[in-house]
Amino acid sequence: MKLAEALQERADLNRRLEQLRHRLCNNAIVQEGEKPAEDPHKLLAEQEECLGRLECLMAQINQTNSRTTAEGKTLTEWIARRDALKLRITALREMTDAASRIAQRATRSEIKIFSTVEVPALQSQLDAACAELRRVDNLIQQMNWLTEL
Repeated sequence: MKLAEALQERADLNRRLEQLRHRLCNNAIVQEGEKPAEDPHKLLAEQEECLGRLECLMAQINQTNSRTTAEGKTLTEWIARRDALKLRITALREMTDAASRIAQRATRSEIKIFSTVEVPALQSQLDAACAELRRVDNLIQQMNWLTEL
């Protein structure tokens, strides 16, 4: 199985577990004399089976990520880089948006608002970070499809 396939299965298991949680809550209590729409014991058994598979899969994915390298870094390091880039992009985008807002003044006596940073420089940093994120994400995706679990 390729790493990418394992990641897809992990996502499917997470969605299935979320659905099972809702189904369990919906069938946890009933009115006296009524029966639940689904057997909560069967749902709990299915949940345990999914959790066991998810735990195993997560361990295998993490082990594979820590031993697979690309461009001198492990996949774990590339994933950390991608996550940090996403945070940087969010912060730069929010600051650029805030600094780009120009307050309109109706009269000369109103308080003048101005940016404390150079918006074009921030936008250049944002563009560079977005380009780096695309490169890193493409590298991770490529490695996911080339690497056996």
